[in-house]
Amino acid sequence: MVDVSPKEATHRRALARCKVAMKPETTAKVANNAITKGDVLAAARVAGIQAAKRTADLVPMCHPLLVGAVHVDFTIGDDYVEVEAKVETVDRTGVEMEAMTACAVAALTVYDMCKTTDRTMSIGQLMLWEKAGGSSGVWKRDPLA
Repeated sequence: MVDVSPKEATHRRALARCKVAMKPETTAKVANNAITKGDVLAAARVAGIQAAKRTADLVPMCHPLLVGAVHVDFTIGDDYVEVEAKVETVDRTGVEMEAMTACAVAALTVYDMCKTTDRTMSIGQLMLWEKAGGSSGVWKRDPLA
């Protein structure tokens, strides 16, 4: 693990996104809360929040952080659900892994909740979109790249 103890605690933020591709009929069921397992987005939101808080338990070299805030939001398209996770802290290292983990676990939860309806689903495009804080400052992904 990298030694971060000499660093000063600063406000840090990270934003990650991914997509769960699915049949249009499945997205309609998600949007109408008609999936038999229950409220897909509510379950996925809670799963993402829990995952952000437990990232250090899952990723071996990741520092345990006091996560200050986690926001997990969804956009429903014609044939996908986009997951967006934003994580914030005041600590000595960034929260990129927490945002990515929250996003991935929320997407896995969408998959789990919908799998009996649609076996063709896939999860992809998991990416860090923004980070801020620390010595490297602000970084944003070029949406055209």
